[in-house]
Amino acid sequence: MTELTKNRIVSWKNKVTFALIFSGALVYQNAHAQQKQSYKSVSGIYPHLAMYNEEGEAGTGAVMPWAGKLWAITYGPHLPHGSSDKLYEIDANLNQNVRKESIGGTPANRMIHKESKQLFMGPYAISGTGEVRVIPNKEMPGRLTGNARHLTDPANKIFYGTMEEGFYEVDVHTLGVKWLYSDTNLKPSDRRNVPTANLPGYHGKGLFSGQGVLVYSNNGEYGDKALTQFDTPSGSLSEWDGTNWKIIRRNQFVEVTGPGGVEGNANPKTDPVWATGWDHKSILLGVRGEGKWIFFRLPKASRSYDGAHGWNTEWPRIRNVGKEGQNDYIMTMHGMFWSFPGTFTNNTTAGIRPKSAYLKVIGDFTRWNDKLVFGTDDSAQKEFLNKRKAKGNLEGPGQSHSNLWFTDRSTIDHLGPKASEGSVWQQDDVKAGVYSDPMLFAGWNNRSSWMHNHSEKAIVLTAEVDLKGDGKWSKIGEYPLKAGETLHKSFSSKEQGEWIRLKSDKDAQLSVHFTYHDADKRETKADKIFTGISTDGEFSGGLLYSLGQNRRSLGLLAYDYNHKGQKEKVGYYEMDDKFNLVPKSDSKTEQLIETKYSIPQQVVHIESSSALIVDDKGRRWRLPLGDDSYTSLTNEAALRICREVATERDLFNLHGTFYELPAENADGYAKIRPVSSHNLKINDYASYRGMLIMTGLDLEKAKSNSEHIFVSTDKKAAVWAGAIDDLWKLGKPTGHGGPWYKTAVQKGTSSDPYLIGFYDKKSLILSHNEKGTVNITLEVDPGGDGNWMAYKTLSVKNGQTLKFDFPKDFQARWIRFVSDQNCEATAWLDYK
Repeated sequence: MTELTKNRIVSWKNKVTFALIFSGALVYQNAHAQQKQSYKSVSGIYPHLAMYNEEGEAGTGAVMPWAGKLWAITYGPHLPHGSSDKLYEIDANLNQNVRKESIGGTPANRMIHKESKQLFMGPYAISGTGEVRVIPNKEMPGRLTGNARHLTDPANKIFYGTMEEGFYEVDVHTLGVKWLYSDTNLKPSDRRNVPTANLPGYHGKGLFSGQGVLVYSNNGEYGDKALTQFDTPSGSLSEWDGTNWKIIRRNQFVEVTGPGGVEGNANPKTDPVWATGWDHKSILLGVRGEGKWIFFRLPKASRSYDGAHGWNTEWPRIRNVGKEGQNDYIMTMHGMFWSFPGTFTNNTTAGIRPKSAYLKVIGDFTRWNDKLVFGTDDSAQKEFLNKRKAKGNLEGPGQSHSNLWFTDRSTIDHLGPKASEGSVWQQDDVKAGVYSDPMLFAGWNNRSSWMHNHSEKAIVLTAEVDLKGDGKWSKIGEYPLKAGETLHKSFSSKEQGEWIRLKSDKDAQLSVHFTYHDADKRETKADKIFTGISTDGEFSGGLLYSLGQNRRSLGLLAYDYNHKGQKEKVGYYEMDDKFNLVPKSDSKTEQLIETKYSIPQQVVHIESSSALIVDDKGRRWRLPLGDDSYTSLTNEAALRICREVATERDLFNLHGTFYELPAENADGYAKIRPVSSHNLKINDYASYRGMLIMTGLDLEKAKSNSEHIFVSTDKKAAVWAGAIDDLWKLGKPTGHGGPWYKTAVQKGTSSDPYLIGFYDKKSLILSHNEKGTVNITLEVDPGGDGNWMAYKTLSVKNGQTLKFDFPKDFQARWIRFVSDQNCEATAWLDYK
């Protein structure tokens, strides 16, 4: 042990060095070695750290290094007066302590108050030596969502904000609470004659102060429409000057912060304030400087965060994860890690870049002991509105729980591809000469735009770029569009800039949708971490269930499957937090799994050239096929197709491809995204203690993968364990098929939509049986919004098999085909 290490430990024990306590820097060289000896992990997830409650959800609201420990809080779904959720304290050896002071609720707030040397987290005030004081729920009711420095007395007071617009002023010394605005969860008779803020929207998220105002965001909307229509107007960004509220923008907003982050801005009068949000078109980014807000747009990697109710989006953050004295700002937003410049102001907007896509639902993250630590939302017992036919009558986990995810700093640079898309206008009525919000233009090798004129008159679009992010705009092109015309514009490597914006020369109804991606450099074979999962139709499988009633184990009803999908029961097993998988005698749980967690039959139709899905709204969708061996196993219900393994979005595993499938209230299959393709016969999959668990093992091959595969004590059953984001390592998405295969086609009638988005190398073959030439038009829906645009018309001669290779910059989510004649036609696509 080095002398420096000894000094650090002594300083901690004597509680004399606040700098070390504040930074959580009780790091010594062999800390991680001790962690590995004490607790086993897979893919950065330590099962023993799982956090359970007795509510319908157990998301991680905040993670913070403080007083030499890592602190975390969980939240239940709507519990303004407390809950079974806890405050957790974790030491450098990953020993977890559940604090006895815990009172629960729905908290996601956290702030370091420098002057009093306290961490405020949920209703707790934690001293620099780890003592915990509690603000009672009756004194400060509400779902605590944010803290901010006080506008006039920051040394002695802080602000609290709740999800239902309760605002409080708290004395950091006495913890005395002054009500500024009443939380609307309270009955009028319980509001102490304190008024409500009456802001538009609901489901508050962010709170931050600077430049003389308190800024607050919400991302939801009341009413039935918000529960079903993802594009319903929703949410707002507002600010308060100490007396009056001002509505800044009527859209869904979440994070509000600045360069000072959890400590507050160092120069509150001049430092910028940042806000992130979205609408159904794209991500929104706002910055306040010199008393005014300006807004930008970024594309979305994932659409599973959409939903006008706001429930699908858990506390996105912008946070500095740099080592002490260094700036390294990371933004999480709509399934993408973004590099965010700490210098971002109204006048310096350069530097935002996509890093990689992810599948976890992340509530907060921080740097601790040279690791990034993500607090996630993994297993919600209620599953809320996320029901669909493809899941059958499948129920949720027996008990809500989530976990922490530890990664190296470099991990977030190398997860999923950076492919993204989003609109500045989507069938919007645009005024002549009025610019769109600027859309991010830098960060991808392949960039294109779909421009469509919905009007009955010709217009000219002018595009301008901000080359350096300094607010100086220059024209890069003019694009005339006839009435009803579509233009697919590819941008060359010479057409550069940080941001791009557009304007029209006439009033018009317009759509402009941007698609960005880099070549997918993943291989088409699975990483070695999946060794041991069966690649043929004979496997050791089983149905999975995360047990309830505080049993905190994983239930496995094990079966052996033959090549025809026929199964023979092996027995019932349970796995604990140490990966011990042992046989059990529990007929009640066996019956529960058999009845509530069986794999449903005939929820999709496997046809000769595609998988046909009819969703819960009656809409038809077609997906590519993989190996033929999947067809019989799918029809025999030997392979799980759909299950929620991250809160309020599903994994969809069909015919050799895993997809991210948004909830129906986020538009469901219309916004499906392929993650990876494989040749594995995965029988079932589920979430347990923050891990992704899968069955379908070749027990003989499983012996070579002891890091991820855990075999039962009787050697008759096994499970694979990892992180959901390991799925990117299965390989790039591939597939083949099409919406027509020797199909009787009616003139002018569109085919079913067929998925084409997020695949790498794409080619098309067209043929027909007519005597003459048939013209077939390719139509695309760039974002899955039902906004179809004509891309290209191909003339196919009699007896000809026409091959078309899509250019590398082509990207759209769906494609369909329209023939100008009645005929028997084939439209076959290959994705490699």
